[in-house]
Amino acid sequence: SGADGFSDFFEQMFGHRTRGGGGANAGFRGQDFHADLNLSLRDAARTHKQILTVNGKNVRITIPAGVANGQVIKLKGYGGEGINGGPAGDLYITFVIAEDPVFKRLGDDLYVDVDIDLYTALLGGEKLVDTLEGQVKLKVKPETQNGTKVRLKGKGFPVYKKEGQSGDLIVTYSVKLPVNLTEQQKEMFRKIQSMN
Repeated sequence: SGADGFSDFFEQMFGHRTRGGGGANAGFRGQDFHADLNLSLRDAARTHKQILTVNGKNVRITIPAGVANGQVIKLKGYGGEGINGGPAGDLYITFVIAEDPVFKRLGDDLYVDVDIDLYTALLGGEKLVDTLEGQVKLKVKPETQNGTKVRLKGKGFPVYKKEGQSGDLIVTYSVKLPVNLTEQQKEMFRKIQSMN
C-alpha cells in the first residue's frame, strides 16, 4: 500500500526500526558514517594504532598488518546516534594506500627493481637490496641477464590476519651499460668483440 511505501522510504532515510518499538515512539537506527584512512605502504605493513576524528569524536582503531588498498572495515556502533532510543549506526573505514617509491605490491608479494652495472652482471658479485625490514646482501651470478628475476621467500608483504606470514619479494635486475667510456675502455671492448 501507499502507507507501506512511505514507511520503506522513511526507513531507508533514517535506518531500520528497532524491534519492540511501536507507533510514534519507534526507535530508528542511526546513520552509517564512511571515512577514508590514508596510509603509506610501510604503515600498512605493520600492526599499529591510529586515532581518527569522526563527527567530532576521537575513535582509536587498531590497523592490522597487511591491509589492502580499498579494503573496508566496519566499526559497529561508531556511526550516528539512534533516534528515539534506536541503536547507533556503524562506521565504515576504507584504506587508501599510497604508492611506494621503492616497492610495487601485488597481493602479498612485493616487487623491486635493482640496478647492476655491466661488470657485476658479467662477472658476478654482490648487491644490497631493500626489503621492508632493511637491506639484504644478494649474490649476483656471473652472466646475469637484464630482466633476470630473483625471488626472496618471506621478504614480501605481511599476510592479513596471519601472524608471522609474509609474501615474497621479487627482485628484477636492470643491467646498466657504462657511459662516457675512455678510448682505452672502448679499445678493450673492441678486443673482446673481435674474440667472439
